Amino acid sequence: MNASTRIDFIYLSETDMVRAGVTDMASCVDTIEEAFNLLHHNDYRMAGVNNSSHGALMVFPDNSPFPDMPKPTADRRYMAMPAYLGGRFRMVGMKCYGSNAENRDKGLPRSILMFMLHDADTAAPLAVMSANLLSAYRTGAVAGVGARYLARKDSRVVGILGPGVMARTSLAAFMAVCPGIDTVKIKGRGEENLQAFLAWLAETFPQITQVQVVQSLEALVRDSDIVTFCASGVVSDPSTYPTVRREWVRPGAFLSMPATCNMDQGMEAPEIRKVLDHTGLYQAWYDEVPKPSHATVPMIGMRFLDLIAAGAMDREQLEDLCVMVAGQAPGRRTDDEIIILSVGGLPVEDVAWGTVVYRNALERGIGVRLNLWEQPLLR
Repeated sequence: MNASTRIDFIYLSETDMVRAGVTDMASCVDTIEEAFNLLHHNDYRMAGVNNSSHGALMVFPDNSPFPDMPKPTADRRYMAMPAYLGGRFRMVGMKCYGSNAENRDKGLPRSILMFMLHDADTAAPLAVMSANLLSAYRTGAVAGVGARYLARKDSRVVGILGPGVMARTSLAAFMAVCPGIDTVKIKGRGEENLQAFLAWLAETFPQITQVQVVQSLEALVRDSDIVTFCASGVVSDPSTYPTVRREWVRPGAFLSMPATCNMDQGMEAPEIRKVLDHTGLYQAWYDEVPKPSHATVPMIGMRFLDLIAAGAMDREQLEDLCVMVAGQAPGRRTDDEIIILSVGGLPVEDVAWGTVVYRNALERGIGVRLNLWEQPLLR
C-alpha cells in the first residue's frame, strides 16, 4: 500500500510564536550553543561554494528605466537564507528577509521576516512562521553563548550602543549567563527609542539597579565589563562606523559586536583576542564582496579579514567560537584579557531555534494547520 500523499503544515503567527516559547532566552542560548557544536563538526549546510554563506541578496539599482521599480533606499534589501542543521534538529529551513529603513515611518519594523521549515528528506513544508522574534532572539543568543565562554563570570556592568531590538535580546542573553549584572549604560540617538528601552529594562530586569544614559562612546565603554554595539548605520565608509578605542577598554572586558563597528589601531594589537562566531561565514562574505570588505559588510569580523589581507594581522590570531564550544580551544583564559567577538548571524541559527519552537508548538497544539494537498496533481 502506498503511503499517504497528504501534506499538512502549520502556520505560526507572532502571537503563536510567543506561546510556543520563542522568547525563552535561556533555552535559546542553550540551543544556539548546541548548533555551534554541530557547526564545528560540519553537520550543517548553508548557501555558497563553501556552504557557509549568509544567503542570496537581491538589491535594486540606483537608476532604473522602470519607474515602478523600488529605489535602493537606506537598508532596503531582500534575502533568502537557506540552511540545513543536523544532530537532533535534522531540518532544512529558509528565512525570507525583507528590510527597509523607511518602514519605521509607517509604524513598521525595519525588517519583516518569515521562516519556513521543511522535512530534510522530502522537502515537504512543516511550518511557516513569523520570524522577527525568532531572528532577534537567536541573534541575541549568540551574544549569550559568547558571554558564556568569553566574559568574566563576575561581570556586572554592561555598556550598550543603540536601544533597539538587538540591545534588548543581547542584554537578555547576557543576563541569562551572567546573573550578577546590575548596571547598564545606554547610548541612543532617538529619545522615543531610548525611553522605550528604559521602560522595558525596568519591567524586565528589576535586579538591574543602576541605569546610566551616557552621551559618548567613551563613557559607554569605560569601566564596562561587557560592551555591545547594536546600532544600525550607513554602510560604506568604515571611518564613520562607531569605533572602539583601546584606551577606553578596561582589562578583562568582553566586547560583543552584532552591528556596525570599527576599532582603532590599539585594538588591532595581538594581545587583543579576536573571535568570529563562525569563520566560514566571514570567508564567504569576503569572497563575495569588493575589497576592503568592511566597507560593504560592517561587521568587525570583516575588519579582521581586511587586516589579514593587508599583512597587518596574522591569521593565527583569528579564533572561532564554534571551536571553543566544541571544547577544542580555550574560551577566556585570564581575568585581564580583552576579547572582541564578531556576531554575524547564521541561517543555521534560525533552523535550530525555529525547530525547537516548532516542536513546542506541536506538543502544545499551537498554530493553524493548513493543507498543501491530499494528492499532488503533478507527479
